[in-house]
Amino acid sequence: MTAPLLKVDNVGKRFGGFVALEGINLDVARGERLGLIGPNGSGKSTLVNCLCGTLRNEIGSVSFEGRALDGLPAHQRTRLGMARSFQLPRPFASLTIADNLRVPLLYTVKARSGITHAGADLDARCHDLLALVGLESKATKRPRDLTQVEMRKLELARAMASDPKLLIADEAMAGLSQSEVNDIVALLIRMNERGVTIVLIEHIM
Repeated sequence: MTAPLLKVDNVGKRFGGFVALEGINLDVARGERLGLIGPNGSGKSTLVNCLCGTLRNEIGSVSFEGRALDGLPAHQRTRLGMARSFQLPRPFASLTIADNLRVPLLYTVKARSGITHAGADLDARCHDLLALVGLESKATKRPRDLTQVEMRKLELARAMASDPKLLIADEAMAGLSQSEVNDIVALLIRMNERGVTIVLIEHIM
């Protein structure tokens, strides 16, 4: 039997006397699309933060490709091939949409491989990400010029800039209309078809 890409074993997290997570067990296979659904306050974002290294779980363990991640900070988990999008996108307001992608392309990939993309390669990769999320026509615009759903697409593109094996999308569809939700679902499927394992965290029931 093939080992899971991501394994969560009995993970728990407390904030003082408040139990945010308890006994979380999860196996995510390579290439899978997995949705985790729950109401607000159910601990979804806390779980994401424990998986990605922003928070440390006091109980249980998380492993990625068979490697224990306990104690490993977020940036090192990114180097291993984990990426996440945030529920509230915070792009660089003064940069163009294209430059908002060039920043993670330059620095995240450099941190993993020790090299930067050559100019032509960087531009090609940036164009590919813009095309993937349907923002080619917005490349020279600023984040303030984007609609809410376009901001979510930019956030997902920024996460994809690290060329991840696993993408955890934290409430990428919150507050969107049904047609916009359909757009994001279609985008996540396209990302998955490129070989990226998707874990989608949502409260939409």
